[in-house]
Amino acid sequence: MSTADVSRPDHTSRQRHFIFSDEHDQLRESIRRFVAAEILPHADEWEETTFPDAIIRRMGELGFLGLDKPVEYGGQGGDYYSTLVLAEELVRGHSGGLTMGVAVQTDMALPPILKFGTDEQKREWAVPAIAGEKILCLGITEPDAGSDVAGIRTRAVYDDVNDEYVINGSKTYITNGHRADVIVLVTKTDADAGYDGFTLFLVPMDLPGVIREKRLEKLGMHASDTALLAFQDVRVPASAVLGDVGKGFQQIMWELQGERLISSAAAVASAQDVFDQTLEYAKQRVAFGRPIGKFQVTRHKFADMATKIETARQLVYTTAWRFHNGEYPVREISMAKLYASRIACEVADECLQIHGGAGYMREFGIERAWRDLRLNRIGAGTDEVMLEVIGRSFGL
Repeated sequence: MSTADVSRPDHTSRQRHFIFSDEHDQLRESIRRFVAAEILPHADEWEETTFPDAIIRRMGELGFLGLDKPVEYGGQGGDYYSTLVLAEELVRGHSGGLTMGVAVQTDMALPPILKFGTDEQKREWAVPAIAGEKILCLGITEPDAGSDVAGIRTRAVYDDVNDEYVINGSKTYITNGHRADVIVLVTKTDADAGYDGFTLFLVPMDLPGVIREKRLEKLGMHASDTALLAFQDVRVPASAVLGDVGKGFQQIMWELQGERLISSAAAVASAQDVFDQTLEYAKQRVAFGRPIGKFQVTRHKFADMATKIETARQLVYTTAWRFHNGEYPVREISMAKLYASRIACEVADECLQIHGGAGYMREFGIERAWRDLRLNRIGAGTDEVMLEVIGRSFGL
């Protein structure tokens, strides 16, 4: 073989991953244009005010809220990978709170309605949610029950005279809680049945006894509203049960797998976005007579971050491929959630350090990413819970 036959590396070229097609590329470009025109210009404003409901309606009009949802309920009928594209491209809007609020709608609350709901429930709630006309939230966490879902105390007691359930309890850290029209609520219907004593309900948020107690203040994700909710003798008909009575724990564990996988994809995309911003800064920022990116210590930081981001990306994509093809890879989803979340936080911290004092200032947006990304290691299952799931999967 002659030297002429040896290809030189082209580090600027990038072949798309095998899970994506031309259609996904077209979708990505469409979402990217939308984000640049209708989200990014308002990101700073929404940090102060939270995002408006109108942006959810707009996304519904464009079909972005039902990319992988059934056509018969207003969705686009696409594959699971289309949701990854949405999660990745929304990151470019630099509004973590909006990205999270949309994910609650599309990948946390809608899936259990579509999988376990009756046709009537789907038409009442899923159809307008996909259209952006109704906003959903998910009620799992309580003041005394976070990662320990089995510790949930919110009770739903059956009233056989009126064929109703009476709900009492509270939920906290509920994203979209102040704007939602309905909540997918995890309750305990049988205190003595263990994991078979949980039931999901679809509870309209305008019912008597539903109290939006407090708008919670957070370290990051300022563009989203986060609520403390109370339920005081809230009466719902038996038809409000989502799925089967007593099967709520298994149903919510299934929901969490999709939630964790989509949050992993968003975490990797966020890490890449912060990396790209910082790389440009390092090429332009001059210290001691040359760009700071030319110093070996900085160059090695970028090499290390890029390797970890790519490792996380491949783990997420491969796990998504298995999930899409009918597997239920809980161990690998937990690994992806754990690793992507850690890497995203690590990258944000390193990028802030590379920016120096500028990274600590709000105008550069790095400190926002640092604050927003920290939630990834807590929400949808903490690092510690992910480690426990992974460890137990080996029979330990």
